[in-house]
Amino acid sequence: VHPDVRRMLLKSKAVTEGGRALAYWTGLNLDISQKHDDEQARKEADDLVALLTPIVKAYLTDMGTEIANECLQVYGGHGYIAEWGMEQYVRDARIAQIYEGTNGIQALDLVGRKMGQGYGRLLRRFFHPAQQFIEDHQADENMQEFVFAFAKALAKLQQSTAMIAQKGLKNPDEAGAASSDYLRQFALVALAYMWCLMVKAAQKKLADGEGDKEFYEAKIKTARFFMQRLLPEADGRFKMILAGADTLMDMDAEAF
Repeated sequence: VHPDVRRMLLKSKAVTEGGRALAYWTGLNLDISQKHDDEQARKEADDLVALLTPIVKAYLTDMGTEIANECLQVYGGHGYIAEWGMEQYVRDARIAQIYEGTNGIQALDLVGRKMGQGYGRLLRRFFHPAQQFIEDHQADENMQEFVFAFAKALAKLQQSTAMIAQKGLKNPDEAGAASSDYLRQFALVALAYMWCLMVKAAQKKLADGEGDKEFYEAKIKTARFFMQRLLPEADGRFKMILAGADTLMDMDAEAF
């Protein structure tokens, strides 16, 4: 019944369900890259998987730890004791941010390798279908609140991408300084895309009178929470990227 408890639980629900969708989409394209009959389709899917892999690995493990901590917080002091099991989740989740390449390395992979690969070829595998979705659904009154939020966030991500690419060519520290914030911004936009797809599917099911009505209504409400409460973080990450490398590099090494 408490609003702040609802905030923590809805955050867990929105990120977990959105993250699963992103992971499944990546996995689907991995299958396409290996099994599709058409060579071009295999290449395009492989490009998308290469782009999304550091995002899926880093963002979902970061949020796995963050969400586990917040779910522990829901219990208050009881969450810290072994009987509830939440403290085990917190301890278990933490290692995932480290192995298979620390998340800072995943972010460097994204900006240092994936962003410029093929003159932005990998980026186009995400940006083009995302932009097409916006164009196809921006006139749909039932989708507008979701599509407009997604469109604004996508535009900011494209600005970040161009800025990092330009500055990074002149000074590698600029790309390194922006990398973690850029990955986080990209992940939030990618989840917004997944939530738009889920809303579209849920609305169709409801209109057709198919499936569990409460399940699909909950999907739409969770998507609204994500767009209004979690996606705005992407704008903050954009502002952090704008700060550049100076705030990180000005400190003398001896001062640490």
